[in-house]
Amino acid sequence: MIQAKNIHKSFDKLEVLKGVDLSVKKGEIVSIVGPSGAGKTTLLQILGTLDSSNAGEVLVNGIDFSKLGEKELAAFRNKNIGFIFQFHQLLPEFTALENVMIPALIARKDTKKTTQKAKEILAFLQLADRMEHKPGELSGGEKQRVAVARALINDPALILADEPSGSLDTKNKDELHKLLFDLRDKFGLTIVIVTHDKELASLSDRVIEMRDGQIFPND
Repeated sequence: MIQAKNIHKSFDKLEVLKGVDLSVKKGEIVSIVGPSGAGKTTLLQILGTLDSSNAGEVLVNGIDFSKLGEKELAAFRNKNIGFIFQFHQLLPEFTALENVMIPALIARKDTKKTTQKAKEILAFLQLADRMEHKPGELSGGEKQRVAVARALINDPALILADEPSGSLDTKNKDELHKLLFDLRDKFGLTIVIVTHDKELASLSDRVIEMRDGQIFPND
């Protein structure tokens, strides 16, 4: 599913990634752990095409990002990759239902079908009675489940999660952890998680440790 080879990334004179090699199999849940500043989020952003490396190559489902133009890359990302962020990144002026629909509407999918699909996903995530509420009217756990629904709307093969439980209390954290594994089993997703949460990492199929811009031991 993912093949990253010799990934380097620098910001000015600061070298953040120092030749990272990473392989993730289809259907695998992998947690990337390590101290702050190790390069975890930078690597996740490169895997998700939100940033580019200075050297090396990334392939997702056999597609080499370097071969895609800007518009092609955006279309590939929207269709194939779902993102879950620590602070939800929901648009405050839109309802939960509208927030979930946005990626599909960007992809110019049929509005009626998208609405129905978004409702079905929100119902699956036990948010059927919260669809018309805006983010400010939702709890932290509810907002994160809306973010999960949004990540699923375009049927991605890959979910990238950056500290997905970092802003949640213990109850909502436990529910989110279970949900991620249920989603893998139900939809056959591949999930890569950047986390400081030892409990979440321990549940993963594999844990990868990063230190000083490198993976230890080498993946």
